[in-house]
Amino acid sequence: MPSRYAALSRDELAALVPELLLIGQLIDRSGMAWCIGAFGREQMAQIAIEEWAASSPIYTRRMQDALGYAPAPGEGDVVTIFKGLQLDIGAPPQFMDFRYTVHDRWNGEFHLDHCGALLDVEPMGPDYVRSMCHDIEDPTFDATAVATNPHAQVRPLHRPPRVPADRRPHCAWTVRIDPSHPPVAAIEQCAVIAESRAARLVLDPIDPADEGQADYTGPLVSDLDFAEFSHCALVRIADEVCVQMHLLNLAFVLAVRARAGADEGLLRTITTRQLTGIAGVAAARIHRALALPSDAAGALRVLELHPLLNPASYVDATLEPGTPGGPVLGGDPVLGELSVRESAATHDGAWISRCGPGSIAPLQAIVRAVDPHLDVEVVGTDEDWVARLIERAQPAPVADEVAVTRISGGAGFEFEPRRSLPITPVG
Repeated sequence: MPSRYAALSRDELAALVPELLLIGQLIDRSGMAWCIGAFGREQMAQIAIEEWAASSPIYTRRMQDALGYAPAPGEGDVVTIFKGLQLDIGAPPQFMDFRYTVHDRWNGEFHLDHCGALLDVEPMGPDYVRSMCHDIEDPTFDATAVATNPHAQVRPLHRPPRVPADRRPHCAWTVRIDPSHPPVAAIEQCAVIAESRAARLVLDPIDPADEGQADYTGPLVSDLDFAEFSHCALVRIADEVCVQMHLLNLAFVLAVRARAGADEGLLRTITTRQLTGIAGVAAARIHRALALPSDAAGALRVLELHPLLNPASYVDATLEPGTPGGPVLGGDPVLGELSVRESAATHDGAWISRCGPGSIAPLQAIVRAVDPHLDVEVVGTDEDWVARLIERAQPAPVADEVAVTRISGGAGFEFEPRRSLPITPVG
């Protein structure tokens, strides 16, 4: 099925891709608040470790394959690791401002000039900072590196809690690859996620004849200039970033299920609240980044481009605008319809399975990010349903889940122009 992103221009895609990377980072801002409330801080940290460690090795390899920089066995080097981080929802550009140094193929460093995640967590106190920067980072950095070379070690030079409190860079790390290092293995949950339809999803290859950069086989650069990529490459990157989000979410559901046990209601509550929060914040960022209208047409366009419904080959959905003199629902004209059918995503239990006649909050969060007067009413079954877009006389308040996610500095973060410069070994 053709990508829903293919209709965007090359410039629009270049603006959207970093937005999608940042949206992926903010999934945890949406989900972890509810995990803390249900299970406590220590279990929240374990959930974060399991979700990232179970998903990042899979999606890191997918991006390597998509953009042609996948290494031969045993040949993965620090440049390959750093390229992967630049295209990882765990390290969105500028918000998580990674700066890289390459000494040689097997030795490098990175530091963060700006860590938006740290600035979000610091007000919560040093225990939460240690959970993120020590307990979570140690195993998840290694899990990401294992996708490139199992003998890679990512180790801190310094990291928060910051002493002094305004220390910069926020943290610094070494990356060393040595055959003498004990090989790192993926966690057992990674094998479960690898069997998902999202992990095995086949997307259209990049056409090398399309104008612009078709791969990332060239030198490592300091800041990826997405405008240099071809239209075809940007479409594939956008779809791959959405796959990253789905894989992370599937691993999140797996981790929460392990703690919720037989309480299916608790599992559904936490995972739906996570989706509702990120759905609203993602919609607002997409709406603003592409300067879409604040009306029903804009809401339908945001839905079409939202990670909830992408890639198109994963989520079977169609959108239709309303027509003058068309259907009326409870006295209100139907301004458009979203039709969802059973698909790979519903079989996986992905985000779309948290929407339907009995769960409309995520869809409401999306359309109300465009205009708070907009609403949806949903009819059908859990797998096949239609959401009808209508307009209310009174604006709806911001959902609690969206308000919680907006606490993150990432909700309002603005990207700045950067020069893309090659990084050469310093050794």
